[in-house]
Amino acid sequence: MKKSILIIGMGRLGSHLAEKMQDLGHDVMILDNKEERISRLAPHFADARIAEYTNEDVLSALDIPSFDLCFVTVGDNLEASMITTITLKKLGAKYVASRARDDLQCELLRRIGADEIIYADGETADKLAIRHNGNNIFDYVALSDGYAIFEVPIIKAWEGKSIIELDVRRKYKMNIIAIKRGETLDPAPMPDFVFREGDHIFVIGKSRDVFKMSAKT
Repeated sequence: MKKSILIIGMGRLGSHLAEKMQDLGHDVMILDNKEERISRLAPHFADARIAEYTNEDVLSALDIPSFDLCFVTVGDNLEASMITTITLKKLGAKYVASRARDDLQCELLRRIGADEIIYADGETADKLAIRHNGNNIFDYVALSDGYAIFEVPIIKAWEGKSIIELDVRRKYKMNIIAIKRGETLDPAPMPDFVFREGDHIFVIGKSRDVFKMSAKT
């Protein structure tokens, strides 16, 4: 499903995330207070703006509640990141993911309302974009040749059925490598394993196949 996304801060993380999100088919607005950054990226985005993102009036004019996701990828300026995060939540943002460089920044951003913390050195823009591309992707690890490992919840129709009965490999073009039930992980489920409500699966597959399957959950 196409999403409307606002990304504030066009440093390396922000610009890469914006490009990846756009490649995945989402509507992306980028914003930064540095003219040179927006001038460099503007030819690639339909909506690129130069503005002071710590100004409430500027953000209010963007109709913040209309965005499905807001990312605050401001660099080393913690004050600007905090002000922007607070303002986005005040203006009715549905979901705000803010960048932090250490545990202290993480705690501060959580306390002021950030829904998610992005560690600049712990999560790449590609991984972040893939995880937010679908509403039901809980984790993602890129492999090679377009394949990746995903953690996703099972489809409702799978409840009460076994792996062999569902024929997951043939029907969904992916391999189940582990199943998580609550806090318990089964790293080598047998073909007769029967799914229950709330189960999560770890699968290896191509992104497009996993997105197609997870959209049904």
